[in-house]
This record gives sequence, structure tokens and C-alpha cells, in this order.
Amino acid sequence: MKPYATLIKGARLVVEHCFSVKQGDSVLIIADEDHQREAQAMAGVAYSLGAYPVVADVSHHVSSALASMAVPMEPAKTLAAAMKASDVIIITTNLEWANRFAHVNPVAESVKLGAKIGSVEEGMATWDLTVQDIDQIVGRAERIMEAMVGCEWARVTNPAGTDVRIYLKDRPPLKVVPIKGAGEMMGPVPLWGEVAYAATEDRTEGVIVIDGIMLGVGVAGSIKEPIRWEIEGGRAVSITGGPEAARLSEVIAGSDENATVVAEFAIGTSHKEILGSPSEKGMLGTVHFALGDNAHCYPGGQCLSRLHLDGSVRDVTVEVDGRLIIKDGALVV
Repeated sequence: MKPYATLIKGARLVVEHCFSVKQGDSVLIIADEDHQREAQAMAGVAYSLGAYPVVADVSHHVSSALASMAVPMEPAKTLAAAMKASDVIIITTNLEWANRFAHVNPVAESVKLGAKIGSVEEGMATWDLTVQDIDQIVGRAERIMEAMVGCEWARVTNPAGTDVRIYLKDRPPLKVVPIKGAGEMMGPVPLWGEVAYAATEDRTEGVIVIDGIMLGVGVAGSIKEPIRWEIEGGRAVSITGGPEAARLSEVIAGSDENATVVAEFAIGTSHKEILGSPSEKGMLGTVHFALGDNAHCYPGGQCLSRLHLDGSVRDVTVEVDGRLIIKDGALVV
């Protein structure tokens, strides 16, 4: 068991710097059994600042949702009401659950009401992270967004065989960085960084090879065999590979008609993430794509689905309207 003393430094970074909790804030901390001490450490920091923290235990929901992708992600109405009444919502749970939870109605409603909301990454007692690192992560996201202003097409390639074109005209970027502002969409803190887009739902074409992590297949880290998506008209018309590809196909088949839509395209900006970790998707040198929903989170997204399943692609080269943005995993803008 981690003593509180080892957690306080990380808890302060999250509460004071990432969320800028202030006196009088109503702070809701959503936690599962494995993260109760992190939750209590953050609650203590929030209370020391004059805020009013409440910890909600969702262990039963986390375990059931991880056991079956058919379990609805919408929270109980009591928790949904608490979310909408909170100034700050901090989620410290299994990160796959938290990533899926980002696509429920109460999250979108809380954002519209001006809440600050985000999930906390693993390793609170061990983060090798400074405020300067966070500034670099934010700065890269801003440079990418500036370089992509007015773009129409993005092309992504990588050594594993990815070669795909994504249409982004009139789709504004979503900046997901460690500094959370009121009314900004949920994302992980404090290591994470990304610039995300709602891919135009019927225009993505090519091949996406997931060679990093893949949500929804029961694998916590790197997948054992790459998963190949053949994309036509914005949908994955073929998913092939090993057992993880078969599991992904099974999960999609048990969902709804929009579960095959390539919904999200996102570029990682963090030099502090680790390959194979649950947060690889925010790592510089990777992009990730999601199948399913993009209407809940991403500006301009039109696709509604019960699923939103992310897969990461490593060592990418990204071009935007023919202009190089990332070369072999290195940012060049």
C-alpha cells in the first residue's frame, strides 16, 4: 500500500497545477477500489485549498464494464447529478474505463456547464514530471494546431503498413493537454498530450495498422499481433490479425451499426508517456484512431455509437495537405 506521503507530490501537481482547484470549488473525485488512496490524497489537497471534495466509489461499474463491453457506460443518475453540480471532476480509475467513460452524456453536459474534468494517469507516486515538461506538452499541441489550420487532408504512414488519408475540412481541433480549463473536454493528466479531430465520417480511406495498444480487446498493454483495418468510405470493412483482431471484430459485431466508423484521428504530443502503457495514445511519435462515437466529444462529430475504441499507431509520419508535420515519429513544425 502506498503511504499518503509518497502520493502527495503527485496529488498536488494534479489538484493545484492541472486543475487549479481554488477555495470554494465543489470537487467530485470518481474512484475505483484500486485507486482509493490516490483519491484520498487528492481530496486532502483539495480540502487544504478550501475546496469541498467528495469521493464517489464506482468499483462495481468499473469491474463490470471491463468484464463485458456490453455493459452500458452511462453512470447512475445520482452520480450524473453530482457531476453536473461540480466545478471540478477528477477521475482516478482503471484508465481504459475512464477513456470509455469520456463518451457518456453526463460528461458532455458537465463540460457545457463549465466544469473542469479529467482522468488521472497511473503512477502518481513515480511521475518524472515537472511544470516545464507540462509546458512543453502544451506547446507542441499548440504548434500542431497552428500548422493544421484550414487543412483538408491528413495522411498517416508508418513502417508497420499504415497508409491512410483522413478528411478534416471544417473539423476544429480538440486540444487535450494536462492543463484543464473550465468547459474543456475531458482528457487524462498529467503526462498526456494530444490534438484530436473528428474524422469526416464517410471520407477516410486506406489501411490502418494498430501496432501499439488497442482498447476493448482485453489487453492492458501492447497487443501481441498488429491489427489491420481496411478502410473504405470511412468504415473498417475488414479487421484482420491475431486473437486480438478477432476479439475486436466480436466486440464490434455485438454493438451498433456505427461501431465500424473511423471516428477520431489524434496526434500525441507528450515526451513523458511510455510505450505499452495505458496512456501510449498521448505519446509523441504516435497517432491514434478510434472506431465508433465522435458526437459526444469532438467538434463537428456526427457519429453516435455505444462504442469508442482507440488503437495506437507508432513511429508515424504525418502529412497535412502535402506538408510534413511529423517525420518518423519526430515533430518537424
